[in-house]
Amino acid sequence: MGDKLTDYRRADAPLPDHNTIWPLYGAGFENLGQDGKPIDVPLPEIAPDQLLVRHDAVGICFSDIKVIKLGQEHPRIYRDMRTRPVVLGHEVSMTVVKVGDQLRDQYKVGDRFIIQADVYVNGVGYAYGYEIEGGFSKYGVIDQRVLNGDEGNYLLPVKPTTGYVESALTEPWACVIAAYRLNYRTGLKAGGTAWVIGTDPDDPRPYTISAGFDAASHPDHLMLTQVPKAFSGWLRARAAELGVEVIEVNDPGHPPIDKVDDIILLGPDADRIEQVSPYLANFGIFAIIADRPLARSVQLDIGRVHYNRWLYVGGTSPDIARAYADKPVRAELKPGGRAWFIGAAGPMGRMHVQRAIQIEKPPAVIVCTDVSDHRLEDLCITFEADARARGIEFICLNPMAEGAAAQLEAFRSPGFDDVIVLAPVPRLISDGAAFLAPEGVMNVFAGVGRGTFAEIDVSDVYLKGVRYIGHSGSMMDDIRITLQQAEAGILSPIRAVAAIGSLSAFRDGLRAVQDAVFPGKVVIFPHIKEMPLTALPDLKDVLPTVYAKLRDGREWTPEAEEEFLRLMLP
Repeated sequence: MGDKLTDYRRADAPLPDHNTIWPLYGAGFENLGQDGKPIDVPLPEIAPDQLLVRHDAVGICFSDIKVIKLGQEHPRIYRDMRTRPVVLGHEVSMTVVKVGDQLRDQYKVGDRFIIQADVYVNGVGYAYGYEIEGGFSKYGVIDQRVLNGDEGNYLLPVKPTTGYVESALTEPWACVIAAYRLNYRTGLKAGGTAWVIGTDPDDPRPYTISAGFDAASHPDHLMLTQVPKAFSGWLRARAAELGVEVIEVNDPGHPPIDKVDDIILLGPDADRIEQVSPYLANFGIFAIIADRPLARSVQLDIGRVHYNRWLYVGGTSPDIARAYADKPVRAELKPGGRAWFIGAAGPMGRMHVQRAIQIEKPPAVIVCTDVSDHRLEDLCITFEADARARGIEFICLNPMAEGAAAQLEAFRSPGFDDVIVLAPVPRLISDGAAFLAPEGVMNVFAGVGRGTFAEIDVSDVYLKGVRYIGHSGSMMDDIRITLQQAEAGILSPIRAVAAIGSLSAFRDGLRAVQDAVFPGKVVIFPHIKEMPLTALPDLKDVLPTVYAKLRDGREWTPEAEEEFLRLMLP
């Protein structure tokens, strides 16, 4: 017989008769568990086409806090939580411990996986840790929704040599990777609905659409509102040739089609932008064609930019096609540019900063701001040497500190090429947008809710070529790429860990995430002996041999994990 860790990895020990879970019966911490503790339930029986998996390590995500706050009002929860409680946990590393008879040719006990949590079947979401019971339990059932969903199999195999924490944190890291892989259309949506809105019926500019409204590609529906006479005639003639339905819209506050793929505004009109933006469909594009500034800033629904992937483009040329194609969205950080990470010292912010330092062609300047001194200090200690080793100017600032405003103001001209917003605060989004350089990109990563508005000078979209983009979650390709990079040693997800604990510490871990106690991720090990939530530096007094294997006494390592499990597995 080998040691405890070797036996654990084989996963062939007799299974217990019970499972331990943290059920959530509704909104609020008072509805988590029973008397603030996890409960024991019978070990699930599996069907012939299912797997029983052991949850080895689970990261706590701020999305878990959202479910605690919203309960059944959360958009991913479709059931009565009182009778069918939710078990959270989607950042999870798992091992197969039992295989249904119909799956024995495909899986075996000891196989290791991570999961792309956004599971869809026939377009319906069954996210792991939401509709499907998640990782904050000792065991879970993987059914056909996961194994044969809309994107095929949502499990991704993990090499036996990959650490449990490293595997679990692939999911949040995939969300970071995905933020820099965004793609947007560079022309009118083929087969969609386009709406052209004029601001001056006597506008003499020679408007045209040189591509995307022709035999090769064109919308199916064209709505027209106060379009200048000459351009209106051109559009109607082209629509007749192509069989495009033309709809006259006299009242732009009540269009007959309320999900519009492309809105084209001819002229600078802040009121009109605010009035018609709500009619953009998911992935909709708003193109502004103008050569002078707006009279005022615009209240932009930045939550829709984030979740619905709205995009604002524009230009000064009367050729509308150029507004789309001349300056396509650059999601990746500009090589050798200036990048500002707002809210950089939280768990996700640290991942963005780490990635910015490690990519092949990093920015020349990285500015990190956060209002938490202790988290900002930890960020600086962790990454400053790495940044300097790559020739990056690395600046950490608390914007509330004396002199910080002046330091930031020095960057207003020429501006930042990239502003990544990691704090869901509209004022910070507005402030960040004002610092964008020409053709700069603001990426709103923070989960600002739909209907959250930020005041932004949208003139910059067409006069300076700036872009505002946003992102939520990841796709299969994102998590696959992230896992490949981690297992190849290109990426080190484990550097994000800040605190660990056993399954009983989950509630305390949630509180710590909610209250921003730690600078990085909290990871729970469901199968270790009882252990309170413990910051990595505090292992010095609790588990000194584990502490000795940390990097610089503060960062998790594969060696520390092995020592930890040998000591803490029952």
